[in-house]
Amino acid sequence: MIDNKLHVYNITSFGYNTLKASTQKFSMKNLLGEGGSGDVFKGWIHLSTMTAAKPKGGHPIAVKRLKKGRLQGREEWMTELSFLKRLNHPNVVKIIGYCCEDDHSILVFEYMPKGSLEAILLQGRDNDLNWSTRLKIAVGSAKGLEYLHGTNSPVIHRDMKSSNILLDNDYTPKISDFGLAKLGPQNDRSHTSSRVLGTKGYFAPEYVGTGHLTMKTDVYSFGVVLLEILSGRVAVTRSYSGGLEDLVEWGKPFLNSKPQLHCIIDKKMGNTITRKDANKFAKIIHQCLDRKPKRRPTMTEVVRLLEELEQGINQNGQKPVHSFKRKQEHNHSQYLHGQTKDYCSTVSGA
Repeated sequence: MIDNKLHVYNITSFGYNTLKASTQKFSMKNLLGEGGSGDVFKGWIHLSTMTAAKPKGGHPIAVKRLKKGRLQGREEWMTELSFLKRLNHPNVVKIIGYCCEDDHSILVFEYMPKGSLEAILLQGRDNDLNWSTRLKIAVGSAKGLEYLHGTNSPVIHRDMKSSNILLDNDYTPKISDFGLAKLGPQNDRSHTSSRVLGTKGYFAPEYVGTGHLTMKTDVYSFGVVLLEILSGRVAVTRSYSGGLEDLVEWGKPFLNSKPQLHCIIDKKMGNTITRKDANKFAKIIHQCLDRKPKRRPTMTEVVRLLEELEQGINQNGQKPVHSFKRKQEHNHSQYLHGQTKDYCSTVSGA
């Protein structure tokens, strides 16, 4: 049984020189990712002593270093540290320690070797990302978000997106980046007010319109993530003409249409997904993306629905529908080559 109370866990206070040595002086060859407020580097430590180790000679870690002089970044750094040292769940990234020495602000996390879900979807080269694996990622991510919403002081992530879902070697997902997280409504209040912060393409419509923040705001964002998993596309992409294309705007019309659903299925899944599973998954996405927050499911309900899908795969195995595969390959080919006035795009109103 998961303990949904928030506790403060012991984490290590690192010296700056230890983290500098562990990353080989923050070498660019160890750079894992770049962000607006800071960069993430791979490092190595000895777990027994929490001292720096040589590359591949110790335990790998991810070291997130805040850029100097970023006031907003400093606030997010403090928020992330405050939340993560109280969170403990298999699908939430684990914080190992921090460094707050002189003007250095650094967080140290467990290293996630597969990187982010967004990166894998963009690369499109990982042959292991079949339907079963994608469903595993969806279920685990949902459980992590359910845990956040179910704590004694509910936590709203506020920046739920595929780049904030990290994967280990077995594709176990872990939610990361709590810099924008906020405690949910308290004392019977229906929402908490907030500046609209997060990432374009994942905003719930009511949040943009009013600044009202609820757990259902996260549910909408998670619906976008599920649509990314199904389609193999990210929330916002640049079109051939240079404009921005919104995934929800493009894909949502297909979710309730069984004959046209193949239009948005990622062809890289090949014949590993059946019509039945695709229809069920699409229904969950559509519910999460409902414009009215009250009609969206809770994350507990989302977990239940996704687990039922996963159990069906485990019990029955996959029964590929090859005609489904051929249709989706045909329509993806047209879409990717800019031929948007085809059967699929006309259904969506393109």
